[in-house]
Amino acid sequence: MEKSGKKIADLVDKAEAEASTMRRDELLFSYNGTPYPVTVCSPETFRALESFEARSDDIILAAYPKSGTNWLSQILTDLVTVSQKKTQDRESSANDEELEEFPYLEVGDAEKYERMTKLPSPRVIVTHLRPENLPKSIFKNKVKILLLIRNPKDVATSYYHFSNGLASFPSYETWDDFFTDFMSKRMVWGCYFEYLSKWNKYADEENVMTITYEELKENRVLGVQKIAAFLGISLTEEELQLVVERSSFQAMKKNSQKTHGAFGDIFFRKGDVSDWKNLFSEDQNEKMDKAFEEYVGGTKLGKKLKYEVYCKA
Repeated sequence: MEKSGKKIADLVDKAEAEASTMRRDELLFSYNGTPYPVTVCSPETFRALESFEARSDDIILAAYPKSGTNWLSQILTDLVTVSQKKTQDRESSANDEELEEFPYLEVGDAEKYERMTKLPSPRVIVTHLRPENLPKSIFKNKVKILLLIRNPKDVATSYYHFSNGLASFPSYETWDDFFTDFMSKRMVWGCYFEYLSKWNKYADEENVMTITYEELKENRVLGVQKIAAFLGISLTEEELQLVVERSSFQAMKKNSQKTHGAFGDIFFRKGDVSDWKNLFSEDQNEKMDKAFEEYVGGTKLGKKLKYEVYCKA
């Protein structure tokens, strides 16, 4: 991720500077009923996105905010780099740097999609969008989609700290205030339970692989092997270990100043499982348990999350 690090850091710096002069009620806009941050997204970009033409060899990383997106982006980027080194013997050039785009599909100006046509394959593309809001070409061309999900209580906990760390997102005086918004479908990029429910319809597609934050945390070696196999990338033992080492939380946090600038510590806070136990009240636990059961209980993604293991006090 170092290669696109300056792009990310510059965009975050610019967005934060712009947001610092805005009122809380000015930070978001709504598109098709979902709130987005005005400093990094725009209605013009979403309209242009509809005609985006995906390539069959693109790699899509789909994940709700604070599900481990930066972590898996690192793994995917390293896997693609390993694969490219085997198929072509060339060094990165200044021209490659100029071609770099901010990896989030819906983030940036409306002209980015035209610039993306010049990017070499395979393009690693990240998105927080629900499937119905993605360009139809992604599904028409059967692009490989790596769907990353995380237990909702840790997602909410991480999102709370993240929102209070960045000026681009509405901040909250208390955890209770945040929890109310999280459960009332007022979150930036929409409701996580609806996100899971919508993506569950694609969970059995052969071009979609689902992986959880928790299983990666338990066994990163096995997780990287599964992802590589899904992408058709062969790894030597040495290459596997390199990807695994570079994607440790400690390594990524240490490198976060390069990849995310002054806000690295906000993007890489703890990387723990079950941090939710430090915030949730008994009543909040019950409310989220009920919502989870209502939206995804008994579904493929619901079972994959092992809710009983990771979300019961």
